[in-house]
Amino acid sequence: MSDFLYNENDNLSSLVTLRPDLLLTLSHFGIPLGFGDKSIARVCSEHDVDPQFFLLICEVYSNDNYMPSQATLSHTSMTGLVPYLLRSHDYYLNRRLPHIGLHLDKIAEMLPARAGKAIKQFFNAYVEEVRAHFAHEENTVYPHISHLLNHDNDNFAIKQYLASHDNLEDKLSDLVQIIFKYLPSSTSDDAIDMIFDILQLSRDLRKHSLIEDKILGPYVKQLEKSTLK
Repeated sequence: MSDFLYNENDNLSSLVTLRPDLLLTLSHFGIPLGFGDKSIARVCSEHDVDPQFFLLICEVYSNDNYMPSQATLSHTSMTGLVPYLLRSHDYYLNRRLPHIGLHLDKIAEMLPARAGKAIKQFFNAYVEEVRAHFAHEENTVYPHISHLLNHDNDNFAIKQYLASHDNLEDKLSDLVQIIFKYLPSSTSDDAIDMIFDILQLSRDLRKHSLIEDKILGPYVKQLEKSTLK
């Protein structure tokens, strides 16, 4: 019996209306808007997405307390996992962070030069940290999955990654506090828009981390157990 709250026969539009934060995941699946009243199963079929994998991501994304069972992971196709994560990385690095950076440039102009420079340096350092974090996953963890699927031992274990898996959202909270500290009392709506965007990105990165912790890690552990025994 499925432990998913949602069903592949549900309308995708109804699901997104109920959980609007799931809109952010659609581009990571390569699913565009314009699906009308089609079911989740039909939309997934049209875009070569496994519906059970789609529902698994939705469950983790919607509920911080949801933990997929070993049976669920074993019976769900994971061929879409790495492509999903890669598209997520591209979204954060090439869309969301540059968008916030443009906001930040405008806000920095309202601040004393020293404070504006410090905030921009903090943000730029954070972007490089995110870039390094993603590069490690793309150059080490994802190739490890390919090795395992090819029954090849590359002398890497997922526990090494999980033991040092940083939460990327923490420093965004620090950035918001720094902005609150230095913002003058008379600011434009740009400041509110930027802070909202940062907080939204922080929430989304937390969901991304949950997907890695609750799906990627356990899935790779299963692969290691079955392949390297």
